[in-house]
Amino acid sequence: MTIAPSRDSGSPTGSAAAETAAGRSGAAYDRADWASSFRNVLGELDQVPLVAARGTIPPDLAGSLYRNGPGRLERGGHWLHHPFDGDGMITALRFGAGQAVLTNRYVRTEGWLEEEAAGRFLYRGVFGSQKPGGLLANAFDLRMKNIANTHVVRLGDQLLALWEASSPHALDPDTLETRGLTLLDGVLGKGEAFSAHPRFDPGHHGEARMVTFGVKAGPRSTIRLMEFAASGPRAGQLLADRHDSVAGFAFLHDFAITPRYAVFLQNAVAFNPLPFMAGLKGAAQCLASKPGEQGHFLIVPRPGATAAGDSAEATAPIVVPAPEGFVFHHLNAFEDAATGELVVDSIFYDDFPSIDPGVDFRAVDFDTLPAGRLVRTRIDLEHRTAASTVLEERCCEFAMVNPERQGLDARYGWTAVAECERGNAPLQAIEKLDLHTGERRVWSAAPRSFVSEPVMVPRPATATSAPRAEDDGWVLNLVWNGARCASDLVILHAADLSEQAVLELPLAIPYGLHGSWAPLG
Repeated sequence: MTIAPSRDSGSPTGSAAAETAAGRSGAAYDRADWASSFRNVLGELDQVPLVAARGTIPPDLAGSLYRNGPGRLERGGHWLHHPFDGDGMITALRFGAGQAVLTNRYVRTEGWLEEEAAGRFLYRGVFGSQKPGGLLANAFDLRMKNIANTHVVRLGDQLLALWEASSPHALDPDTLETRGLTLLDGVLGKGEAFSAHPRFDPGHHGEARMVTFGVKAGPRSTIRLMEFAASGPRAGQLLADRHDSVAGFAFLHDFAITPRYAVFLQNAVAFNPLPFMAGLKGAAQCLASKPGEQGHFLIVPRPGATAAGDSAEATAPIVVPAPEGFVFHHLNAFEDAATGELVVDSIFYDDFPSIDPGVDFRAVDFDTLPAGRLVRTRIDLEHRTAASTVLEERCCEFAMVNPERQGLDARYGWTAVAECERGNAPLQAIEKLDLHTGERRVWSAAPRSFVSEPVMVPRPATATSAPRAEDDGWVLNLVWNGARCASDLVILHAADLSEQAVLELPLAIPYGLHGSWAPLG
C-alpha cells in the first residue's frame, strides 16, 4: 500500500497466471482479486476483539463505525444478477481506549427470514435478479423484498438500516439485533419510501438534525422533505415536514443541504415499467436516460430559508437546468457569500451506468461503463442559471467532507478513486482533494486491494484543546484484500493519508454501499 502527494499508478503483481484487466489508462488490476469479494457472508460474529496488524489504534478514536451492504448473494446455487439485490448485513466496529471489537449481523427482514426458511430466493430484485423458475415464475410478480442493504445511521436510541424504496428497519445499536420495521412514531405511512441517503446538519438551526426525504415517483413526482432532531432528548422527533410536487419522473438517491436549502438533482431519465411487469428486467433496469434532455436542480427551501409572510410562490422549489450527465451522489453544497451563488459539488457520469440483463456482474467490462467525475456547479438563484467546472477527472465515487462542514464551504473532500488516471476501473485508492487549491494526496491499496466509501471522523474536541484544523482526524475505510480473501479496516490520518493502523478482520465482507460514524455519547 502506497501514499503519494499526487496521482500515482501502481503496477500489477501476483502470480504469473493471474488474470489482469487493463483500463483505457493502461493501469492494470487483478480481476480475480476484485471478483473474489462477491461472496456470501455465512458467519455472524459478536464482540470479537481486533488487533492491529500494523500501527496502533488511536486512543482518542471513540465510537462506532457502522457499515451496511449486501451480504447474501447466492441461495441454493442461484446467484443474484446484481450485488445491490443482496440482503443487508450490518458490520459494527467499535473503538475506545485504543481497542476495537467487531460485530456483524444480518438485518432480519421479513423476506430474509422467509428465504432462510425456504433455502432459496422467493423475490425478484430491483436491479434485475430473478427468482428461480424462469420467465413464468417472474412475470407479473411485482412484490419487492425490503432488503435493508443501502445505509445505516444512528438516530437516538436506535440504529436505522435503510433501503430507499420502503420503510427503515430499527436495530439495537449495540447488539445489532433487529427490532423490526419502524414508521418513526407514525411519521411514515406503511411502506412509504424513505431515503437511504440522509444528510446530517451539524447545527445550522441551533441543533443537530437528520435531514432526509422520500419520493413518490410517477409522471408527476412528490418529494417529501423531513427533518428530525439528531441528538439529545428530542432525538428522533420530527421538526419539519414538507411535500412538493414536481414535473416528471424523479429518480433521486442523494441530495445536498445548506443552512437554507435542500438541493436535489432530478436526472433526465424515463421509466418504462413494461419489461419489469413481464418479468424480463428489474425495476432499475427499466430506467433510461432521455436523449437530448437536461436534468434539473430542485432547490427546496428549508425552515428559516424564507422570511415570514413570504408567498407560497416564494417558498416553492427553485428549478434550474443542470449540466448534462447523471448523478447518484453529491459531495457537498454551500452558499457562497461573496457571489451569492449556490455551489453544489457532485459526481457526474456521462450517462446512466447499468449492467445489461445478460452480463454477469463479476465479469463486467469497466471500459463500457461511464466514469464518475467530480464537478462543481455554481447556481445563480436570481437568474436560474448554472455553470459547471470539473474538479477531478479521475474516476471517483463515495465522496464526503468533514461532517462539521456539511452545508458550508468545506476546504477538503475525501473520495474513493480508481488507480488509473483516466477511464473507468475498480476503486483502489483514497484521495484527499483540496477544494480551494486543487492539491491532491492519494493513498493506494493497489494492486491487490480495493477500497469502499471513506468515512472521515474529526478528532474529538476537548475543553482545553485548541481549535482543530478541518482535516484533523482520521479516514476509516473497509478494504477488500484480494491477497487474504478477507477485509481489512484501514485507519488513515485525514491530513496526509498516512497509515495510522491496519486491522485484518476475521471476516470477508462483500463490497458495501454506505456507512456512518457514531461517536460515544
